[in-house]
Amino acid sequence: MTAQTPTAPTASAVPAPEYADEAALLIREIEQYLTARVRTTAHPLVTKTTAELIAEALGTPALAAVLAPVLAPPARALRLLPDWALAFPLLRQLHGAGRHISVAEHLELTALVIERYGWHSGALRSTSGRRCILGAQAVLFRLGYGDETTARAAGHHLQAALADRGISEPYHRWNDATGRTRTEVLALIRTAATTARRESR
Repeated sequence: MTAQTPTAPTASAVPAPEYADEAALLIREIEQYLTARVRTTAHPLVTKTTAELIAEALGTPALAAVLAPVLAPPARALRLLPDWALAFPLLRQLHGAGRHISVAEHLELTALVIERYGWHSGALRSTSGRRCILGAQAVLFRLGYGDETTARAAGHHLQAALADRGISEPYHRWNDATGRTRTEVLALIRTAATTARRESR
């Protein structure tokens, strides 16, 4: 791993031919499932749900706030999908879909992805879907949690957290060091998140 910002999947991320049909079938089934869960609105041209329109008409901001989407980490089952599939529009709509998140939220979600998917070193992901720090950030990026600027700023906070410990090694290499543990990785990410949240106040 040599980059510090998640980038678009490369040709090496494309599944082998023998798995292509299975991956396509799995994605088609997921899209059908997600289509059934897409928000329904009062009219096809209306982007707000009926409940949101009623709350707005009645002037009840509290109800509108309750109806706002809650930021949640990606589902654990998604760890099995090839990374390129995470950018599919329906998956993005169900998750981030380009929604703005703070740097602190990006880091907190990075830790949650590692907790849900498992931690890995030596590559962005393992065959079972476990992720390193950069791999977890790539999951969020592909699903639309924030953008490249958010991911880059999160990387700077991770690097600063290492610098506070006297470590100048890039955080993705630090992740891969012999003897590194999942506990150490999660502690670093959460330290960076705490600093990012404090600095944003």
